[in-house]
Amino acid sequence: MHIPVLYQEVIDYLKPGDGSRFIDATVGGGGHSLGLLQESSPSGIVLALDRDPAAIEFARQRLDEFKDRVIFSNSSYEKMVEVANHCGLSKFDGILMDLGLSSRQLADRERGFSFQEDGPLDMRFDTRSGQTAAQFLNTMPQEEIAGILREYGEVRNQNQLSKAIVKGRPINSTVQLAELILKTSPRRGKIHPATRIFQALRIVVNNELDLLKEGLRAAAELLKVGGRLAVISFHSLEDRVVKQFIRAQSKDCVCPPEYPTCICDVQPTLRAVHRKVIRPSAQEVQDNPRSRSARMRVAEKIAEVES
Repeated sequence: MHIPVLYQEVIDYLKPGDGSRFIDATVGGGGHSLGLLQESSPSGIVLALDRDPAAIEFARQRLDEFKDRVIFSNSSYEKMVEVANHCGLSKFDGILMDLGLSSRQLADRERGFSFQEDGPLDMRFDTRSGQTAAQFLNTMPQEEIAGILREYGEVRNQNQLSKAIVKGRPINSTVQLAELILKTSPRRGKIHPATRIFQALRIVVNNELDLLKEGLRAAAELLKVGGRLAVISFHSLEDRVVKQFIRAQSKDCVCPPEYPTCICDVQPTLRAVHRKVIRPSAQEVQDNPRSRSARMRVAEKIAEVES
């Protein structure tokens, strides 16, 4: 069975113990939840969320031996407060948000997350709603496509790429898009030039950055004092959102710098557990090359969030 990224680090930092309550806000294949349940006492529970209904069903089967200790919800993490309240749960010892795709999602050609095999250009986590990546690319003006490539794909030739995409429309398959990108941006190094573009489209299609900000606020609200939040990201923009959130929640003053004394009376609610970002070991990257871009940040709740 595939071991999830930064598996041992998640266990070590979230510290499962007697009667621990966790939220796995992106349960995916259930690997992290399995570890948390195995390391907790028989009274420990996991509230498992995921936007992808297929992921929920897979995780439900994988965690069947712990079925009395897992509550599943086909929901996005920005709704975790609502879900927890509905389940009669309030405060948690740890919350995990793994923002990466599962191996199953990448391997399913019908989902359109990968260009390794040809498939429909979909990229939605929940295939029951929203526009597909193909619908975005085939209807957006060239200027908007260029903006997305620049902001979310962090590419420098966004104008050239966006013009090629518009000229090549309609684009309906993963390989079709990857080949078009390769013609416009020749490969240099090990990473295929389509990798960032596919990631950028996925972020936009699923509105991931805005929902991440909401999810972080929800997580901070649900943690008990002393509880920990661990977030694993695979994109610099995601990591920046997480870093900025932890930094903002760690401040004890938000007064303008020209003020001689503090008058805001702000109290920090989180503290960074590890000052530097946590990355996979060289051995993990060797065993699982997909983990190479993973980075984890961990924060501990030190005071209740003021409503």
